[in-house]
Amino acid sequence: MNDTHSPANGNRIGHFVLLFSLFFLICLGLGYAILKRYDPRLPGHNPDSAYYYEIVTGEAQQTMFWRYRILVPYTARPFYWLAKGRVETLDPVFLGLLAASSLYVAGTASILVRIGRRVTGDYAIALLGAMVYLLNFAITNFQLAGLIDSGEAFFLIAVVWCLLSNKWALLPLCGVFGALAKETFVPLSVMLALVWWIAARRKEESRVADLCWVAALGLTGVATMTMVQALVAAQWVWPWHLEVSSDSPSNPLINLFNCLSSHEILYVFGWLLPLGAIRLDRLPRPWVLASAVTVLMALVLGASVDAHGNVSRAMFDVAGPMLSLSVAILIGRTPEPQENAAA
Repeated sequence: MNDTHSPANGNRIGHFVLLFSLFFLICLGLGYAILKRYDPRLPGHNPDSAYYYEIVTGEAQQTMFWRYRILVPYTARPFYWLAKGRVETLDPVFLGLLAASSLYVAGTASILVRIGRRVTGDYAIALLGAMVYLLNFAITNFQLAGLIDSGEAFFLIAVVWCLLSNKWALLPLCGVFGALAKETFVPLSVMLALVWWIAARRKEESRVADLCWVAALGLTGVATMTMVQALVAAQWVWPWHLEVSSDSPSNPLINLFNCLSSHEILYVFGWLLPLGAIRLDRLPRPWVLASAVTVLMALVLGASVDAHGNVSRAMFDVAGPMLSLSVAILIGRTPEPQENAAA
């Protein structure tokens, strides 16, 4: 298919910067509510944001796993320092968190455009996929609402781009920064890359090298987690100690039911999954299989800690871009007129 809408003959870097800037401004608008409309730290909203709020200000007192998720809060700090004492009507901490999250969400949408153009050959469809992604419930109510899932989502889509572009050697770099975003990135990204490796048809010598890069992804992620936990906790903490401390004593089947029956699952996937599933055959098979298996893994991890609706955040981080692009393919292809179809 001819990509008539692509800026192939123009300045691609300049166009990417322009597109990223547009998405960034859109994200600032989508997340504006936490600056003026409500406090996400209050019960019934996103109480976890209180922990990230403290990390931004440098006053974190919590002793659990929240304090190790430093990527987004540390990205927010320069914005917080610039805003502190200069904005009278806005909370400078939430302004910093919104700016940081907007950077990562805009980055995810921008990479999705590149992936969409590569997969479909249609720049308009790729743009539509990014817009579908940005308009999902999870973006406004999770990623741009004082939480840190935007960082995990960005590096998961970066992993997809590396795999799709045959740049497996960049996976360890994603492992470092993804682990700084959220500890769940490590198992999710490794599963995503491993299933992709199994599903992809490649030469034997390439498969061995690619598997080594997948292993390096996991090793760098675990090493980063270990170092961050040791520095923050001022003592040596192994990653599996963090996971054990998070286990739920409840029945796993009950936990699974709680996750699947949560209203967050309905809001995030109620329309995205049924519409996105229709055109999954138009997307690369390794991406579809890898995302499906990784989503199931996220669901199992969520059930193990009785995450309830919070599991929808990790599931969307994995499958949201793929399903959004599939929806764009579904609604963006203009059906042929009946007379032409009959001819």
